[in-house]
Amino acid sequence: MAYRGCELEYFVMTMIVLFQSNASSGMVVAEHSKTTYLELQRKKMHRYVIFKIDEKKKEVVVEKTGGPTESYEDFTTSLPENDCRYAVYDFDFVTSENCQKSKIFFIAWSPAISRIRAKMLYATSKDRFRRELEGIHYEIQATDPTEMDLEVLRDRAH
Repeated sequence: MAYRGCELEYFVMTMIVLFQSNASSGMVVAEHSKTTYLELQRKKMHRYVIFKIDEKKKEVVVEKTGGPTESYEDFTTSLPENDCRYAVYDFDFVTSENCQKSKIFFIAWSPAISRIRAKMLYATSKDRFRRELEGIHYEIQATDPTEMDLEVLRDRAH
C-alpha cells in the first residue's frame, strides 16, 4: 500500500492515536472469559475457546467454545479467515513413554488479510489478556493456517 504526503502523515497519526488509546486504557477481560478458560483448564469442559474483542464494550469476550470431543480441524475452521482472534486449545498427546499428557496453547490469530485496525487492536491488547490466563504452556502467533498446523503443536509439546 503506497501513501503520499498528507496521507502518510494521517496514517501514522491515526496509528499513534490508536496505539496510545489501547495501550493506556487497555481492554477489560470479561469475567465470563476467565471462567470459561478455567472450565477448559481445570474441568476439561472444552477442547478450545475462541475469544474476540468487543470494540464497543472494550472487553475480551467468548465467541465460541468447542466440546471436549471436537477435533483440531473443528477448531481451525471456527477461526475467521479475515479477522483476528485469540484462542486457547487444550492439546492432548501421548509421550514416547506412553504417558497421556495435555498442554494448553494460547494462539494469537491475525490473518494477513485482516484490517490494520484489528491487527493493531489485538496486538496491543494481547499481553494484558494473556496475563489473565494462568497455566498456558505455549504461545503461537499465526498469520496463516500453516503457522498453527497440528504438527506445529506436536513439535512444541514434545
